[in-house]
Amino acid sequence: MRVLVTGAAGFLGSNLANKLDADGHSVVAADALLAGDFTNLIQFPGDFLTLASPDDIDSMIALGPFDTIFHQASITGVVGPNGEDQSDPHRMMRINVETFRRLLDWAVTTKARIIWASSCSIYGRGPVPMKESQPPDPLNIYAFSKLTMERMAARYAPKLAHPIVGLRYSNVYGPGENHKGRLASMIHQLAKQMRAGKRPRIFTPGEQKRDFVYIDDAVQANLKAMTSQTGGTFNAGAGQSWSFNQVVAELNRVLKTNLAPDYFDNPYSFTQDWTQTDQTLARSVLGYAPQYDLAKGIDAYHASGQLGILL
Repeated sequence: MRVLVTGAAGFLGSNLANKLDADGHSVVAADALLAGDFTNLIQFPGDFLTLASPDDIDSMIALGPFDTIFHQASITGVVGPNGEDQSDPHRMMRINVETFRRLLDWAVTTKARIIWASSCSIYGRGPVPMKESQPPDPLNIYAFSKLTMERMAARYAPKLAHPIVGLRYSNVYGPGENHKGRLASMIHQLAKQMRAGKRPRIFTPGEQKRDFVYIDDAVQANLKAMTSQTGGTFNAGAGQSWSFNQVVAELNRVLKTNLAPDYFDNPYSFTQDWTQTDQTLARSVLGYAPQYDLAKGIDAYHASGQLGILL
């Protein structure tokens, strides 16, 4: 197929673009390079499209049409790579939501299949395990932008030629995330501290739990969505959860260190205390089955040579 990956210099986008190319697809990797990193695509042999801005749909239209569009691009958090505030509601909604609207209008006319990145942040502090059918509880503007995109996708679904699939990623980690700085996974950030000989800093008491999903599983979910006969929004997580204390223990194991956590009070009001996704729907509809638990994922990350490494 001829496919487009937006946000292709980012963490998930670059891993997906490289995998699609390896699978024999003709891939155009699009990115404005305002948040992504070119080093993630050094091994990518396909076409790279430099966007004029994060909302530059016109440049993508000029290179189209495409059979499938993987829309991974968005402003991904409320704290920037250098600690700057990215929580401007207007900017977040314009770039995340209104760019998606134009992309969907384009897909209607070209009959492209759309697979796009949502987020488990939509669940907020909702009950666990988190199911697609439960009421949303977005705690910040980023989560609200994703919820708005989900509702927009549902409205466009009858007009599209193929089922549209949104993937609610949980906490993705793995090679290719280093450029994200403070937005990188806790696994990568803690490993970086520990490689420097520092005690890993985690929120008191360290028993907050996260559904950590390894990058290969997140990519797998996208590949499964390519052939789905049913549209909707589906969880793309590990289906399990682990505490920050368990993360530190696994990192001590692979790094061969013995560093006790350095606990501090959580200063943020919008964080989730426990995330764990229910994978029943994704398994039955998409055939998605996560392959990595925390130990196996950290082992794979460590074997890549990128765990906690400043590249």
